[in-house]
Amino acid sequence: MSAVSRRSFLSTGLLWSARLPAAILAVQGGIAATATPVWAGGRPRRPRVYTRSDWKADPPRSKAEVLDRAPDRLVVHHTATANTGPADLDAAFRLSRSIQRYHMRRNGWEDIGEQFTVSRGGYVMEGRNRSLPAVEAGRHVLGAQAADHNDHTLGIETEGTYTSVLPPARQLSALTTLLAWLCDVYDLDPHEAVVGHRDLNRTACPGDRLYAYLPRLRDDVARRLGGRGSGRDEPPPPRLALSDGAYEGAALIGDLPYEHGPAVGPHDLTRRDRA
Repeated sequence: MSAVSRRSFLSTGLLWSARLPAAILAVQGGIAATATPVWAGGRPRRPRVYTRSDWKADPPRSKAEVLDRAPDRLVVHHTATANTGPADLDAAFRLSRSIQRYHMRRNGWEDIGEQFTVSRGGYVMEGRNRSLPAVEAGRHVLGAQAADHNDHTLGIETEGTYTSVLPPARQLSALTTLLAWLCDVYDLDPHEAVVGHRDLNRTACPGDRLYAYLPRLRDDVARRLGGRGSGRDEPPPPRLALSDGAYEGAALIGDLPYEHGPAVGPHDLTRRDRA
């Protein structure tokens, strides 16, 4: 199936399986309803994504720029924040609000920088405004998360600091589900598309342990896509040219929360995030 027809299929919405076991059917007011939507042909389901309205985002200074094309890289970050504390849904919402305040007030950006955030509790939040509708339409919201590469990359913040430990299992599971859905929507091979922030900019992000885990993460995503690309006999994903220079968000990990490396560079398409 071509990328265009795949997106057309996605835009029509979820198909309901006609062969679901009766145990997961419920009759409400005489109408049979299923508890969980599934993709036809066993395609990855869309994860539960909490919207900006859910986490009570502040209004952006302007609408995000939507590019009429898909990204070719899905960039894994970590937030350079503590690996302790509450991990419930309210904590996930507070995390997104804190990141947005930092990006808008301290960095002077138009909005939160990344397109998605995955909390330590395994909750997925929409980030930059218009991100979720753009993905569902097969398009790309221009973010502020990988300097000089924002026009072709989508960024995912993974809450925590993963220089010496791995994310919790539920967080890795949510990250894998999100990546599988994005690869399916955009028709991407995870062995080429899934990269770490350090593959694009000079930074330690997403931490040595999480970065070393990326090959397994790509394999796990590929399995959810029905084995798209074995990854075993293929070279590592192509490294793009590392960007260098003075950028917003270039502090070293550990200096400040939410500072995990260059986020906006002089060659990005928009200057709106360079206050």
